[in-house]
Formats: sequence, structure tokens, C-alpha cells
Amino acid sequence: MNNYLQQFISEKTPLIDAEMNQLIQSKNSPINLKDSMLYSVNAGGKRIRPLLVLAVLADFGKTTSEDALKVACAAELIHTYSLIHDDLPCMDDDDFRRGKPTNHKVYGEATAVLAGDALQTVAFGILASLQHTSPEKVVKLIALLANASGADGMVGGQILDMEGESSTLTLDELEEVHRNKTGALLSFCIEAGAILAGADEEELNQLREYATNIGLAFQIQDDILDVTSTTEQLGKTANSDTASDKSTYPSLLGLEGAKQQLEKYHQDAIECLSFIKKENSMLKHFADYIVQRNA
Repeated sequence: MNNYLQQFISEKTPLIDAEMNQLIQSKNSPINLKDSMLYSVNAGGKRIRPLLVLAVLADFGKTTSEDALKVACAAELIHTYSLIHDDLPCMDDDDFRRGKPTNHKVYGEATAVLAGDALQTVAFGILASLQHTSPEKVVKLIALLANASGADGMVGGQILDMEGESSTLTLDELEEVHRNKTGALLSFCIEAGAILAGADEEELNQLREYATNIGLAFQIQDDILDVTSTTEQLGKTANSDTASDKSTYPSLLGLEGAKQQLEKYHQDAIECLSFIKKENSMLKHFADYIVQRNA
């Protein structure tokens, strides 16, 4: 990993973790529900989504403000809720996540469902309570997160993914699944950071295209790792997509074809950042990291 990126991650991740824990601990909710929420929030993870919010600000020469940190945390709480629900027996039926038993294995299915629901509402509450962002931007951020995480985004992508398990998808159909299921929330993080940084419309369009490309690259690398890594390396069951007969980039394109597609999206993402005149663009480093990670 690039040293500049490693330093950025080492500096920002503890801030994100502390803020998420404080936001949940402050809730006057039943102990078992709060424990379930905190279990998944603190189960590990690379924090790529919240870090991307802050990376946009860094590339625009802005500091990590209190509101930016809260927006970053809102994105990660939505992501965490989605993982809790994805792991349920009625969904992907996974026993492990990030090397630990999944939430429903520890707290039961009903509590896991409610913990996911609670994390989602906390995320929107965070955005609604931003103190130093204009009301117009707050409303825009709430609308963007609703769109990215709901029927037109992540949830819609999960439905398409489930429906696709019973058939072989075309490449276009597979990319539609992942533009929604994986890419939509990543895109929110990039666009939210750009809004907070004061990006103009042309810059926003370039960053949206960057986000689309890294979202697809992220999923292709996930698919590649599913067939090339072990359960211990991944922290979750390896070859799970193959076992469930899911359409994946390696299954449609072959492993080498998937790697070529990965590099195409990586390069397309980098080209979208040409307007950022920084030698060490954090967004460029994140694009590299997404395609080079091994878990």
C-alpha cells in the first residue's frame, strides 16, 4: 500500500471508529439492541466508504470537519446494516463476516434484523442533525443517501442479485446488479465528499464517473478473491459464489478476462481524476488499493 494512503488511513480510521461508537452509545435504546449494533460496527472492516468521503475533501485541500466525519460515519452505518441483512439465512445465509460469527449467529435473527434497521435510521438522523452545513446541502445529502441505499440503489441491487441466482446473467445484467448493490453507496461517498468540498458541476460529473468505475472494479476484485483466496484470508466463506451458482465476472469472462476488465475500470477511474492537480491524490491511491487488495 502506498505510504501516503497508509498514513491517511491510519490517521482517519480511529476518528471514524470513535465517532460511530459515540453516536451509537448515545442512543437511549435497549442494551441488547445496542450491543448487536456495536458488535457489527466494531467487527472490523477496511472503512473504504467513509474514508472515500474524507479522501475527496483531502484532494480538494479541505480539512476533515465535524460534519464531514459525521457524513462519513452515516455511509459506514448504512454499509454495516446491509452486511447484517445480507448475512441472514433468508439472504446469503453466511455464518462468518470479517472472521467473526455473523450478527444473527450471536444475537439471533430477530435482533439482527432490528439492529440493521436501527443502524439505517441512525445514519439518516446523523445527516439531519449536521450543524455546520447549509440546509440545502443537508437535504441534498439525505436525498442522495436515500437514493443510493434504497430501491433505486443498494436494496434494488440486492433484489437483482437474488433473482440472478436462478439464471445465468449477461455481462450487462451483472454490471447492473453491481452498479446498484455495491456501486451506489460508493458513489454516494464520493458525491457527498464533493458536495462538502464545494466541487463544481464539471468536477462532480468527473467524480461520479470515477465512482462508477471504482464501484465495478471493487466488485470484480471481490469476485476474483472469492475464487483465489482462502476463507482465512477473506474473513468469510471462500468460493461461496461458486457454491451458490451465482453469476460472477470470473464465471462469465474467465479469471484472466475478469482481471483484464478490472484493469480497464481501474484505468478509466484514474483518467477521471485528471482535473486533480495533486502529486499524491488520495482518490488515485484508493483506486490502486481497491484493485490490489487481497481481502
